[in-house]
Amino acid sequence: MKEHKLQGLSCANCAADIEKQIKQLDHGDSAAVLFNSSKLKIDEKVNMQKVEQILANDGASIVKESGNEEHSHNHDYGSNMKLLLIISTALFILTMFLSKYIPSWAEIALYIVSITISGYSTFIRGAKNLIKLKFNIDTLMTVALIGAIAIGEWKEATVVAILFGLNEFLEGLGMEKARRSMEKLLQVAPKEAVLIDNGQEKIVPIKELKKGDIVLVKAGEKIPSDGVVLEGKSSVNEAAITGESLPVEKEIGENVFGGSINNEGVLKVKITKAFVDSSLAKILHLVEEAQETKTPTELFINRFAKYYTPLVMIIAVIVMFIPPLFLSGDWQTWIYQGLAVLIVGCPCALILSSPIAIVAGITRNARNGILVKGGVFLEQLGKISVIAFDKTGTLTKGEPYVSTVVEYEENFLEIAASIESTSSHPLAKAIMKKVKQEGIIFSEAEEIETISGQGIVAKINEQRYFIGNEKTIVHINPTNVVQEDINRLKEAGFTLVIVSDEKKVLGIIGITDEIRQESREVIFGLHQAGIKDTVMLTGDHHKTAKNVADSVGVKTFFTNQLPEQKVEKIKELRQHETVAMVGDGINDAPALAVADLGIAMGKGTDSAIETADIVLMQDHLGKLPNAIKIAKRMNKIIKFNISISLGLKVIALLLTIPGWLTLWIAILADMGATIFVTLVSLSLLISKKEKESSY
Repeated sequence: MKEHKLQGLSCANCAADIEKQIKQLDHGDSAAVLFNSSKLKIDEKVNMQKVEQILANDGASIVKESGNEEHSHNHDYGSNMKLLLIISTALFILTMFLSKYIPSWAEIALYIVSITISGYSTFIRGAKNLIKLKFNIDTLMTVALIGAIAIGEWKEATVVAILFGLNEFLEGLGMEKARRSMEKLLQVAPKEAVLIDNGQEKIVPIKELKKGDIVLVKAGEKIPSDGVVLEGKSSVNEAAITGESLPVEKEIGENVFGGSINNEGVLKVKITKAFVDSSLAKILHLVEEAQETKTPTELFINRFAKYYTPLVMIIAVIVMFIPPLFLSGDWQTWIYQGLAVLIVGCPCALILSSPIAIVAGITRNARNGILVKGGVFLEQLGKISVIAFDKTGTLTKGEPYVSTVVEYEENFLEIAASIESTSSHPLAKAIMKKVKQEGIIFSEAEEIETISGQGIVAKINEQRYFIGNEKTIVHINPTNVVQEDINRLKEAGFTLVIVSDEKKVLGIIGITDEIRQESREVIFGLHQAGIKDTVMLTGDHHKTAKNVADSVGVKTFFTNQLPEQKVEKIKELRQHETVAMVGDGINDAPALAVADLGIAMGKGTDSAIETADIVLMQDHLGKLPNAIKIAKRMNKIIKFNISISLGLKVIALLLTIPGWLTLWIAILADMGATIFVTLVSLSLLISKKEKESSY
């Protein structure tokens, strides 16, 4: 399949019609015309001359490759249309001014020139459609133009041609604005890389990079693809991937993402994925695809528009003929009214009610590092009433953390460090992190012996010490104070590490899974955004789960949940509410799949991107409430747009009853609605100063 950029594609219905015609060509079965991104995907075997002819018939064309990948489309089409409209409008105003001084035939001739300049493309397309009995916007406008001319309303016909041309221009401009915002987002991909080959540096296109290649990334340059740092130290801006503006420090051995920017210093990076397989490439591909998925609302509008246009033509015929034939009405008056009904019937605003808002919503979230795989999922996000969370790695960091220390002897942490310094156990790492924070100096223990299921016994300065769980102090009879502390910490849900010598307990370390710094604020933000209930699903026991739930503000929690039990719980919740599941995209995959909406955290991991409907590219939940607000706002905008589009048409049609509807009012009502819904939809791209996440 080959991909071509299109220009002049401003009508969703036209795009669908073009696709239908291309599919009828030999080898054209798999062709796809993508209206939102203005692209054509087509088999290379298709006769491109015939394709270009089909496109030309609808005023579209293929953009010739200019070699400038950053900005491959051109704007000649829009510029030409604008110039023609200016000339046509100027000529119309001049004709009105001269009408008292020139003969009627000259006045009509000038009006014809003005109509031809601004409306010839619409007229040609409409005439072809009329011959084929294919009724769309162009057909309606052509019939209206022919009718106005037939009854001698030259001035009105000229206004119709100019205003419809302006409407078409503004409609295309609105869609182009949404497309450009998406294109700007997609331009974060680097174009070239400095490859180190046999000690020599050479510049190569990123498409030529292979797994295992070594590249040099200087300050200010983009990292060409996912890799690992071999040499150097620098801060890296990962906003293209995560949406986070704060730089991340990178050292030898740390992973880096393609598309992120090296802020200072020089990094030597070993490529771990060809660019086509990199996180950024997958994100850009999914964002492009997301533009073209149809939401239930869009599908309904498209079905409605299919029957709406013929219905309008029937109403127009009734308005034209019933009053003169049966109610003694004036033929010219009611034919005029019928033509106005045709113009009111243009479904431009209705069809644009949804797609611009969806592209804007997807783009806005993508800027924030939130990957929405389609408009249908963004629409669904705005309808969510309950969000279920996995605990470990989602609300918590999934890493053991020293939360509390009970000290009976001053040097007990020093002893703990001496014994645990050589261990790779997660609890030992948590203790060593605490020791480092406290700045404690220690020496390594001797004769270290690990006792399975209990802990470690070691010698320090010929003195035996024990570290581990309660089983390591069976040789001691703990004091009442120590036992009370042990019971209290266990009751609070802590994992205990007890340090003792041969006679007494020296201290107790209470370890828990560290709660993410932002979790409480996120849960509060979700409730503020309209989420009715937040639910935590965890495999931990009740006390630990209650401690986390109380700390972060989750309303409901379920404990001792195996993966299959999480699935059943999600199904149960779905019986009454629309449910989203948030997890890490790996062990929560079944629950993510069964929920109405699966949201994965992953910071670019393949499994997260593949599993969920929405991916939070950050390593936290900080931007989830804002994503929900954007989705809810998008849904409100679409409903509002539909109401305005249909409401203005109903009002205009009601004006036919007293005979007040004019061609001017009709075209202004249609154009006004189109401009209005376009501007309202584009407002989604304008972000109020959002609170920057610092997590």
